[in-house]
Amino acid sequence: MNLRLFTGIAIAPAVVDRLAQVLGELQPLAKVNWTPVENLHITLKFIGAWPEERLKELKTALENVRFGKALEISIAKFGYFPNPHHPHSFFAGVQAGPELAELAGRIDEALLTSGVAKEERRFTPHLTLARIRNQDVSALRQHISKMTDFDFGKFTASEFHLYLSKPGPKGSVYTSLAVYAS
Repeated sequence: MNLRLFTGIAIAPAVVDRLAQVLGELQPLAKVNWTPVENLHITLKFIGAWPEERLKELKTALENVRFGKALEISIAKFGYFPNPHHPHSFFAGVQAGPELAELAGRIDEALLTSGVAKEERRFTPHLTLARIRNQDVSALRQHISKMTDFDFGKFTASEFHLYLSKPGPKGSVYTSLAVYAS
């Protein structure tokens, strides 16, 4: 059986609470696929389908990944991928020093020996708030243009997780399978 896996950083509860307040305001404005607040995270590496019998191998490869010091992370502002006129994702911005991208790169390198493909795209940290499939988001964009506070908080991260993503009736459920501390 294959597991759907990714590595990521959990968001501090105070930041999640602040985002939940703002999302409560925004969600009624667009009928898009909103991410449940309990699923908010910063993806470091999407692994995808992975054989369950090789899970130990993957966990062992990740044990060798270190990030020297705790990461200072700030969550602020909104954005759209690929752009606001034809979006497929709505996100909150992640600001951090170069250490966050370096950590993502070290995870990418560590998993190469297990056969996980190297990421070709530039690392762009973000929190996916919603997925958009041709839905009208004009009311959402209009409301955001009137907002004045786009600071959702800061936190320090000193660990990352290996997450399992399991489909459920109300969307995917994420479970931490392992924690890797600095």
